[in-house]
Amino acid sequence: MSEKIVQTAGRDQLGDFAPMFAHLNDDVLFGEVWNGQSIDVKTKCIITVVSLMASGITDSSLSYHLQNAKAHGVTKEEIAAIITHATMYVGWPKGWAVFRLAKEVWNEAAPEQTDKDRYQNTIFFPVGEPNPYGKFFVGQSYLAPVSTEQVSVFNVTFEPACRNNWHIHHAKSGGGQMLICVGGRGYYQEWGKEAVEMTPGKVINIPAEVKHWHGAAPDSWFSHLALEIAGEDTSTEWCEPVSDEDYGKLK
Repeated sequence: MSEKIVQTAGRDQLGDFAPMFAHLNDDVLFGEVWNGQSIDVKTKCIITVVSLMASGITDSSLSYHLQNAKAHGVTKEEIAAIITHATMYVGWPKGWAVFRLAKEVWNEAAPEQTDKDRYQNTIFFPVGEPNPYGKFFVGQSYLAPVSTEQVSVFNVTFEPACRNNWHIHHAKSGGGQMLICVGGRGYYQEWGKEAVEMTPGKVINIPAEVKHWHGAAPDSWFSHLALEIAGEDTSTEWCEPVSDEDYGKLK
């Protein structure tokens, strides 16, 4: 049997002012509901975090429940996937707000042994493993799945000066891609246009049939979330590499 959940905050803070509320908080919510046996405590922690997130509550109560989730076995990778998944339904501003709190709770630092380790400690999402699509990149890149259900989300990380080839996301209708920078500094460029700098928080919407590339700045690691937009008859056409001459014009 799991450890019994006990809460006294209601009586400690409102026992004299609102005794009925204190009773409902301490004895019913945390006494009966949290100690019910139909759902395990870890699952209850996840449900509570998502419920508060959906309600737009990002104060100390959410921090408490994030800490409670961590204490009951929710890992850094799991909370990142949970928040990302919920963000698809409740909105990006709420997702960003919750991630700021979650980073404070899951603040473990990996041993700093390599440049990759050091960079990993600067971003919330995992860097992942060497990119299986590496043949379409100049330099070393990494790929980490963040969500593989409903909406597929991957974190793509580029070592300094790494970039992918020019490519096109084809679609009969719909399609395209969305990039969200989550770490470092990089660039996005469409064919025939100037490159656009990407820093954390920058969102790039890429329509279908637009030839483009994206990658790291010459002096910085770079990570972005990649979201494939649903469409009809979608495919990706990989084209020529970005030339050293063109890339060398970036700062």
